[in-house]
Amino acid sequence: MGAKTWMLVMSNGSARDAFTASIELDRQATTETAHALFPGEELEPLDDGNLCWTNPTDKELCIGCFPDVTVIAAREFGIDNPSRIPERFLEAAGNRLVTVHAMHSVVDWFAYAHWQNGSLVRSLSVAPDSGVVEDIGERMAFEVPYWSGAHAIEEEDEDFEYPLPFHPLELGEEALKYFFGYQLEGFIDPDLLEPEDVPLMRFRRKRRLLKQPFWKFW
Repeated sequence: MGAKTWMLVMSNGSARDAFTASIELDRQATTETAHALFPGEELEPLDDGNLCWTNPTDKELCIGCFPDVTVIAAREFGIDNPSRIPERFLEAAGNRLVTVHAMHSVVDWFAYAHWQNGSLVRSLSVAPDSGVVEDIGERMAFEVPYWSGAHAIEEEDEDFEYPLPFHPLELGEEALKYFFGYQLEGFIDPDLLEPEDVPLMRFRRKRRLLKQPFWKFW
């Protein structure tokens, strides 16, 4: 597996249903939202990406506003404790559903958090080296089979036991399907949304420099 994500999704109701209904990108709303959420930065427009581009570098931002759903991919969401994202993003979401999804194939790490009406409902962060980093709230329906051993890893070496009852990236793909209706790797259901079909605007991020006063002291 080579998939990576660090993104936040705000939605009026189910994001999966919103994507099914429309994937028409509102460029004006996207640009305005980007500047509102990252006010201390200069944002230089780049060529478009898509839902496969939700792991931007530290110096880039991927974002898209659609009817009833907004996607923001930025470094702020690639953290071990997804419940601790900067408060400004939750304030901007208001009473909309908020979901953070993050995974990194190099370390087999997956994390997600979900808020309803501004309140944290569930947060999970797992990796084979670190174990369970964060586990807040009741397990959501899509998680249950993984914790019960239905997707246990079969190891060729009988002396080795995988430290988790599932592979974190497999659960990460299941979360993508559950919340957003698409997957990046593994068995792909042809009835799912094609992430390449959902455009995202891309910006280069640069810290805005404070203007120097026209006077100075000698």
